[in-house]
Amino acid sequence: MTGVPASAAGGHRPSASTPAPAPDHLGDRVPRPVRLWNVANVLTMVRLLLVPGFVLLLVHDDGRDPAWRSFAWAAFAVAMITDLFDGELARRYDLVTDFGKIADPIADKAIMGAALIGLSALGDLPWAVTAVILFREVGITLMRFWVIRHGVIPASRGGKLKTLTQGVAVGMYVLVLTGPLASLRAWLMAAAVALTVLTGLDYVRQAIVLRRAGLARRAASRAAEEAEEEGDGS
Repeated sequence: MTGVPASAAGGHRPSASTPAPAPDHLGDRVPRPVRLWNVANVLTMVRLLLVPGFVLLLVHDDGRDPAWRSFAWAAFAVAMITDLFDGELARRYDLVTDFGKIADPIADKAIMGAALIGLSALGDLPWAVTAVILFREVGITLMRFWVIRHGVIPASRGGKLKTLTQGVAVGMYVLVLTGPLASLRAWLMAAAVALTVLTGLDYVRQAIVLRRAGLARRAASRAAEEAEEEGDGS
């Protein structure tokens, strides 16, 4: 190399239309902003807006008209389907927003809670079942916030199976069923309650382990800082 610029040595000077080279360092890349009203958040809002409509359809004509109950089931099914897709879309296409993190679990609990309370109020589902499921769902949500500074409790396979079983069982209770199908939905609901309790206990165990590990890390970090300060002072 001569150390002389290419232009001074008679070399070719890049034209103004020549594209600039891509940044070599990851730190030079600006993160792509995520729009608030993306497809994942729109699906979450649709699920929230379906809640009052679902309740009106469920209790129409004292909740005894099979046709209106079928319409209520359709609204519930749409809500459950959007629940499956909005989170997957947000993760796959990097559409995660703070609004989505808050609104998505609220929408999940709202549609399920509305269905359980509505069915119990109509006398189709024992209040004990509703109480167990809602207590677990609200309790686990609060517990996640309690340990969030120590880490995130990931959704387990048992939790996903619980959600699926709950959705199918509650959907069958929304419909007016008799005979073998009525017996089948009762067994499915029993399985959903069992999974609700078992996965809830597992999440409690995970939260305790996560919190202990987080506290241990903080204590070790604090001890290291104190040791460093003592070393500097000497």
